[in-house]
Amino acid sequence: MRPETLLYPTPKGLFCEAGGFYIDPVHPVDKALITHGHADHARSGHGEVLATRETLEIMAIRYGADFCRRSQKAVLGETMTIGDVTVSFHPAGHVLGSAQIAVSRGGTKIVVSGDYKRRRDPTCLPFEPVPCDVFITEATFGLPVFHHPSDADEVGKLLTSLRQFPERAHLVGAYALGKAQRVIMLLREAGYHEPIYIHGALVKLCDYYLSKGIPLGELRPATVTAKEKPAFAGAVVIGPPSAFADKWARRFPDPIPIFASGWMLVRQRAKQRGVELPIIISDHCDWAELTDTIREIRPGQVWVTHGREEALVRWCELEGIKARPLHLVGYDDEGE
Repeated sequence: MRPETLLYPTPKGLFCEAGGFYIDPVHPVDKALITHGHADHARSGHGEVLATRETLEIMAIRYGADFCRRSQKAVLGETMTIGDVTVSFHPAGHVLGSAQIAVSRGGTKIVVSGDYKRRRDPTCLPFEPVPCDVFITEATFGLPVFHHPSDADEVGKLLTSLRQFPERAHLVGAYALGKAQRVIMLLREAGYHEPIYIHGALVKLCDYYLSKGIPLGELRPATVTAKEKPAFAGAVVIGPPSAFADKWARRFPDPIPIFASGWMLVRQRAKQRGVELPIIISDHCDWAELTDTIREIRPGQVWVTHGREEALVRWCELEGIKARPLHLVGYDDEGE
């Protein structure tokens, strides 16, 4: 069947009429298939939600146990029938529980990547290339200027600063789901075994990662009193980026503002946020990783969404691959 009739964009998100479901809908729907737990993809209020066990549990942590009327666990690699289509979930390498979703009918197979990355991440399963007729790829960093450096080198910058400025607290802004835990694990793998202090907004998700056997090491609450303030000199403190705009961040001794994000490659963004030490660590593919993935899968068509669509569409055309932008709205490329 024609791919455009199997899965197509609507104001609520990608819709599969033959299966009666949406993928990562931006408004409440009767049946939603969810790729991962970030808030711009996983919203509450749906009738039914199908997702990996981890994504369902993360949604319950973020929204409460009643985030939907009924939930169903998807097992990675297993095929299930929904209406007149078959569906399977495959690792996306983005955050814990993240998955690509494959939808098939009448000999046509479309894979929705959701958000994904190709670099090793000790906190989640690696991306699994899935052969398909149409690959729907995100393009958060879909411009040739985006080439993310080595994660180890970026963490090395933080460790160097800790040695150079032992009197200053190092405040790292990192998103609560995925990025914060990945930064912690990268520090641990680099040999940093001191206690790491975390903002209260990170506690539940870090506890969840720990419950899944991910060894984050000793984590302590980043609660500062006048008496305790000197203890944070030379410490690593991790919190959500939003916390760095309020008085919480100013309680620490001579804090160094740090932000861990792929967007820190753009100097103006770092300057606008008042970041003293930008750390370029992304949970999305850079340009080379996007194009290498498409070459590896070699689908008949590529549909591009969530970001810099036109450049990647043009690259596909030059490679002889039919491509189109989807222009989906409601997905936040900042929250990475």
